[in-house]
Amino acid sequence: MNRLSVMAIAIFFSAQAFAGGDPASGQAKAKLVCGACHGEAGNKPLQPDYPALAGQRADYIVEALKDYRTGARKNAIMGGMAASLSDKDIQDVAAWFSSQTGPLHVIR
Repeated sequence: MNRLSVMAIAIFFSAQAFAGGDPASGQAKAKLVCGACHGEAGNKPLQPDYPALAGQRADYIVEALKDYRTGARKNAIMGGMAASLSDKDIQDVAAWFSSQTGPLHVIR
C-alpha cells in the first residue's frame, strides 16, 4: 500500500469519527427529534420515503442538516426540524446515527 492510499484511508475514517459530536448526547436528541420518522437508531423509517440514517457518514448528515436549516436544501418537514437544532445538536445527532449499523443499501 502506498503512502497516498494510507492517507486516503485515514481521511475516510477520520470523517467517520463522529464529526466531533457526542454519540450518547446525539442518541437522546435523535430520540426526541428524529426518531418519529427515521426510527430511534435511524434504521427503521416509518414510511418508505423516509431515509434510513443509521450508518450514514457523519459529515454527510451534518451538511444535510445545516442545509435544511438554512434553506439551501428544501423540505418542509426537515426544514422545520433542523431549524430547532444548534450546531452542537447537529454534530451529536450525526455522531449517533453514523455510529449505528445501517442497512446494506447505505452508501459509505
